[in-house]
Amino acid sequence: MSKRIVVDPITRIEGHLRVEVVVDDNNVVTEAYSSATLWRGLEQILKGRDPRDAGFFTQRICGVCTFSHYKAGIVAVENALGITPPLNALLTRTLMNNALFLHDHPVHFYQLHGLDWVDIVSALSANPKKASDEAFKYAETPYATGADQLKAVQDKVKAFAGKGHLGPFNNGYWGHKTYHLTPEQNLIALSHYLECLKIQRTVAQMMAIFGAKQPHPQSLTVGGVTCVMDLLDPSRLGEYLVKFQEIADFINRAYYPDLVMAGKAYAAEKSVTGDMGVANLFTFKEFQLGANDWLFDSGIILNGDISKVHEVDESKITEEATRSWYQDNEPLHPYDGKTNPNYTGFKDAQTIDGDNKSSSTKVIDENGKYSWIKAPRYDGKPMQVGPLANIVINYAKGNERVAKVVEKFLKDTGLPVGAVFSTLGRTACRMIEAKVVADNGLEAFNNLIANLKVDQETCATYTIDKNKEYKGRYIGHVPRGTLSHWVKIKNGLIENYQAVVPSTWNASPKDASGARGPYEECLIGLKIADLSKPLEIIRVIHSYDPCIACAVHVMDTKGNEIGSYKVSQDNLA
Repeated sequence: MSKRIVVDPITRIEGHLRVEVVVDDNNVVTEAYSSATLWRGLEQILKGRDPRDAGFFTQRICGVCTFSHYKAGIVAVENALGITPPLNALLTRTLMNNALFLHDHPVHFYQLHGLDWVDIVSALSANPKKASDEAFKYAETPYATGADQLKAVQDKVKAFAGKGHLGPFNNGYWGHKTYHLTPEQNLIALSHYLECLKIQRTVAQMMAIFGAKQPHPQSLTVGGVTCVMDLLDPSRLGEYLVKFQEIADFINRAYYPDLVMAGKAYAAEKSVTGDMGVANLFTFKEFQLGANDWLFDSGIILNGDISKVHEVDESKITEEATRSWYQDNEPLHPYDGKTNPNYTGFKDAQTIDGDNKSSSTKVIDENGKYSWIKAPRYDGKPMQVGPLANIVINYAKGNERVAKVVEKFLKDTGLPVGAVFSTLGRTACRMIEAKVVADNGLEAFNNLIANLKVDQETCATYTIDKNKEYKGRYIGHVPRGTLSHWVKIKNGLIENYQAVVPSTWNASPKDASGARGPYEECLIGLKIADLSKPLEIIRVIHSYDPCIACAVHVMDTKGNEIGSYKVSQDNLA
């Protein structure tokens, strides 16, 4: 007899995500539904606005990757108006992008996803001296893993436990059978978890050097950047360099070794190694390092065939809403996209708990609409985006900067290249991407300094002809994958605006043909050890670094309440 598990909400993510799965008698997932449960409507808010304000509105899409949407809104308008910013501006944007990626990826692993791999309670029984020795297996000079430091970390968490709770680690499936790190390895990762909290402050300051503040930096403008005085101040440039080197040190001596450690420990865990899901991959070029040099390139891989990388055809991108809470179901190119809500809600159902008691609950309508996220498709196909797609495509294209790190990681872990197509692979690729940025990001810094010696231009001039119609887009790669913003301008104002974000691609519901999105497809065939503690589901979903706030964009400008929502504790798995 099949059973249904509802995990609502998925925690340690940005936004509100509900996942429902159907499992058979062997606890194997046979069907899955990914449902985003809140809508925000920023595309509607942008209509009728001055296009030069687009970036300042779109950066409010998310409180984490504010720079991504800020830049996307600015570049989409520049593309529409035919503006090419000066090289100084482009390289400055890359320096800010460095800060974003070096902030986002470590925080995702340690604060959001790492506890799916690291058993905090196990760390309390570790021998700090043995743990310190263990750290040298993964790094020549391990980060914050001296025996005294590890004992201090252990004592700090034991103090929480002595009070009857674990503080920030209070909620977790500790002791779950799919945890595979030893107590000493768990203690190493726990130390780095706490160190990452300190690193967050430094990398936020790094963004603010040229962005004025973080989150929601303020220095981008249509045509270039406004942080002229900072760029011409050697002390500000020096401050950026020092902070970059500090963050890169953490990446190389903590983040990278911890993923090598996890890669070896979890190599035989089927719940993290056999879940490719959607094997169509999509990425787009990002990180301009020089006048004609980019760190990452664009490409499409279909059906997991890494022997051939296809060029991207933007005309093949569509979004449809057959299973999404919108009025218009047909697949539309983003330039023509519509965002008119049509909420049909959930349906009533009866559930049986472990004591054989019946209770009523709400479940998704399998035959109707069930998510605020649309279904983006490329040539009618669902696509997986994110660091896995970016690293695999660039590796397949022979990107030397990427290949160098990938091959080192495979050698250090002993994993085959095929292991990348999994939850473990997605998590590792996020770290690999951060290391590629840490290893190469200063090329943009050095080229910027060289260019400033002969050219101090930071902003291009332009005009907006109210008698003309314009359309343009930004497509690029951001921490969670391929992001695109699409704008139409008429009478000098925004006529239509659509944001197709990474978590829209990955958290997509089924489309008209019944094809699942990456989250859903990745869960099919997953065996769950304990239905009351579905750690496997959470670990798989977290590997994508979900940002549902990005994917479902309502705000009433008069401050009126639009709706209220309550999460029933009875429905939590």
